[in-house]
Amino acid sequence: MLWRVLDANGGLPEEAKVCFANTGKEDEATLKFVNDCATNWNVPITWLEYTGGDPKFEVVDFDSASRKGEPFEALIVKRSFLPNSVMRFCTGELKILTIERFFKSIGIDEFETMVGIRADEPRRVTKMRETKRMPLASAGVSQSDVQAFWKSHNFDLGLSFADGVTPNGNCDLCFMKPMHQILSMVAEKPERAVWWAKQEELIQGRFAKDRPTYAQMIKFNEEQRDMFDPNEEGISCFCGD
Repeated sequence: MLWRVLDANGGLPEEAKVCFANTGKEDEATLKFVNDCATNWNVPITWLEYTGGDPKFEVVDFDSASRKGEPFEALIVKRSFLPNSVMRFCTGELKILTIERFFKSIGIDEFETMVGIRADEPRRVTKMRETKRMPLASAGVSQSDVQAFWKSHNFDLGLSFADGVTPNGNCDLCFMKPMHQILSMVAEKPERAVWWAKQEELIQGRFAKDRPTYAQMIKFNEEQRDMFDPNEEGISCFCGD
């Protein structure tokens, strides 16, 4: 989507700004990809993070960006509550409101948001049609078009892609992902679950009450148990946009 904007306008339009809101739990490959886009396409990208203080956000960059979940943890401490599939306030605070606060800080109270939702994501298109512009969806762009586009470039996201999804995308062990996917990622890198287990211990709660705790997932992995449906689908979330 960003490339199409740049290509159509001979660069980034003066009135446009590109933002990346970092939760601190993205895979390192995601951070590198955002930085690669800025470097290879010569486009300024403003990196933002929630702070929980005053002001509630700060501007960072690739080198100073949080990599240990600091923004996300600051939000959990502030709320004294864990986000879940019903109350997904992490997306709102860490991404949507953080970007809105940034714009207000530079004197922009009204702006239009563009997101990279594709034409083959009808549920998400319907959900966001009234509040967001979706140029890829409007142009009929599909997943296969996106994959073909990146194959022609000298850099890419660098995360595995299988069965139409990028399992390691967004927050690494997000509770919105299917259980078998989370367990697979824990098996790949058990240290991923430590932060999540810490938050549940801190709040004495769970990100998902219908699932084991992240501490239990670590134990399951140690015992090499495979007890979840590999066909379970993830829950649609704005974080992927």
